[in-house]
Amino acid sequence: MISLLKLKNFKTFEEQSIELKTLTLLSGLNSTGKSSVIQSFLLLRQSYQQDLLPTVGLALNGDLVCIGTAQDALFEAAKEDSIGFEVFWRNGAKGTWLFDYNREADVLTLASQPTSSDIYQLSLFNDKFHYLQAERVGPRTYFEISDFQVRQHQQLGNQGQYTAYYLSVYRDKNIPNTQLNHPNATSLNLKDQVEAWMGEVSPGTRLEIKSNPDMDLVSFQYSYGLSNPYRATNVGFGLTYTLPIIVAVLASEPDTLILVENPEAHLHPRGQAKMGELLALAASCGVQVVIETHSDHVLNGIRLAVHRRNLDYQEVQLHYFQRQEKEGQVFTEVLSPRINRHGRIDKWPDGFFDQMEKDLMELM
Repeated sequence: MISLLKLKNFKTFEEQSIELKTLTLLSGLNSTGKSSVIQSFLLLRQSYQQDLLPTVGLALNGDLVCIGTAQDALFEAAKEDSIGFEVFWRNGAKGTWLFDYNREADVLTLASQPTSSDIYQLSLFNDKFHYLQAERVGPRTYFEISDFQVRQHQQLGNQGQYTAYYLSVYRDKNIPNTQLNHPNATSLNLKDQVEAWMGEVSPGTRLEIKSNPDMDLVSFQYSYGLSNPYRATNVGFGLTYTLPIIVAVLASEPDTLILVENPEAHLHPRGQAKMGELLALAASCGVQVVIETHSDHVLNGIRLAVHRRNLDYQEVQLHYFQRQEKEGQVFTEVLSPRINRHGRIDKWPDGFFDQMEKDLMELM
């Protein structure tokens, strides 16, 4: 489990340390560096998957993330032509990657790396990993099949594009964390649990999955009670957008790393709060979760999980990213409010999930 990330000359950060707990929530105004934190993990994983680590350099563009050029990755006011990533794990492992920037060629080459190859056996690099980006696959009549991603590596795709096929393959497999058992589920198998948790977003939801391997496609439909099944394209957008997150959480074993951007997308406030609660419950089972969100409802779902003693408050880390200007130079400041055992937060920086309160005060 990752405990600390240090960045040097990466995008908006000259020098920045980001503490991580079992559940870490990143928030802040747009373009303040939240995504850059997640991208740093993705770059390391992507470079390893493209066989550029541990010997060559940094894969700036690929299936997980596209940064652009090396100059795009380098902090604009960098005093040194290098980019560094340092990752610390709770088990004492530490990985340091330093990349030299060649301005003439606009490339990054590996200058130093971890001395132990055991680093590449941890969740950041192995199959106990899920990343679901903000732009996920919406409703489709048919979804993709990939035996390589699903059967060999148990991946859902960074857009959730293999979720339907994942469910068709592992639907009867019991979830590994019984603490996530929903009280309305009829069994511990993945499909029943997914349906029960989907019911928190849209009550009574049932899933109809049909695989057509000859065409490398899976059809996906929803039904409610005794109703005929509806195509995903004829049901609320939020169901299909939320499904990969629920499947990733329920299917993950302890020590899995889940990175999720905007879990609140297309969800009713109640569904957003339940999503926060589910992610908090996953963290209580030893799954490390990093969330980027703009939703106060997701935050409140996490706070309620802490208040109900479903998650230890010491396992929650909050980070708020804000822009500051000093001597004509704009930089990002990271503030870290703390949550107590009752789910209360010790400080609320200006802009930290306070817009509703500001608007209500003006209306009053």
